[in-house]
Amino acid sequence: MSERHRDGPEVVVICLPDVPERHQVGELPANVEVVLLPRQPGPLPDLSRVELPDLSRVELLVPADGARQLVLAELGAMTRLRVVQTLSAGVDWLRGRVPARVVVCNARGVYDGPVAEWVVGAILAMQRGLMTTRDAQLAADWRPFVADELAGLRAVILGYGSIGSAVAERLRPFGVEVVGVARTRREGALGLDDLDEALPAADILIDLLPLAAETTGLLDARRLGLLRPGALLVNAGRGATVDTPALVDALRDGRLRAALDVTDPEPLPPDHPLWRLPGVLISPHMAGDSRRSLARAYALAGDQIRRFAAGERLENQVPPHLLA
Repeated sequence: MSERHRDGPEVVVICLPDVPERHQVGELPANVEVVLLPRQPGPLPDLSRVELPDLSRVELLVPADGARQLVLAELGAMTRLRVVQTLSAGVDWLRGRVPARVVVCNARGVYDGPVAEWVVGAILAMQRGLMTTRDAQLAADWRPFVADELAGLRAVILGYGSIGSAVAERLRPFGVEVVGVARTRREGALGLDDLDEALPAADILIDLLPLAAETTGLLDARRLGLLRPGALLVNAGRGATVDTPALVDALRDGRLRAALDVTDPEPLPPDHPLWRLPGVLISPHMAGDSRRSLARAYALAGDQIRRFAAGERLENQVPPHLLA
């Protein structure tokens, strides 16, 4: 239970990363006590050498992306923890690790615009021949060629949530027909059960799926084989939703093209064949990153802290199937 000031409201103990961006949380209520998690020197710190504050009283935790290993190591000892508010939209790193009493909230909505811009930019680069012209520029090779256009193409958006909707809004003005596929069928979107029927008509398959038991390896050799020859796979969701060896085979044969912001494994090893296959664009899992997206994430965390301190319902609560 929360502590109480004498003749005052209950004290709520929260934990924030000790980073410059934390000022974006804004002013917090007087009954909020802040514990700062020290900045980590890298994504894989030596936990035996990290000096931690007392986390046993923390009720709401906002972990920095670079401190995930440390947070996972300490979750069991945080006996008063009630909420984890991530700064990311994806929460697969917490799967199977969060006690049942703890609510996980994500940063849904924070990265919609940047990810949608990356997806559209990647599609334009691939369809309009910008990747080919960049390679030709590096080789000082002036040979005109005929590229495709977007108008009249059909894009299937797999994982039709807030980011998928943002992608659709940006693609439709180009004359692209958009078909959304969500976890379950609803108005305006097909369900995963309809995926096999949707794939053969897709010129572009946009994978925005979160990683869960039901989505791991969902795009296997059979489903990739349902795509029409020359189709473009754009993955800005999670790398493990795609069977990488099957994708490599399809790319090597020239049956598919791919624009990948996420891969499996990740980071992609220097000797991995994906780096050198034709018809592939790779970026290092940065589609949602922008100069303003992290500020929005901390602002969202601030709103959540104020709701928590006031005893209000939290936004962006993650459904159990994404944490199982």
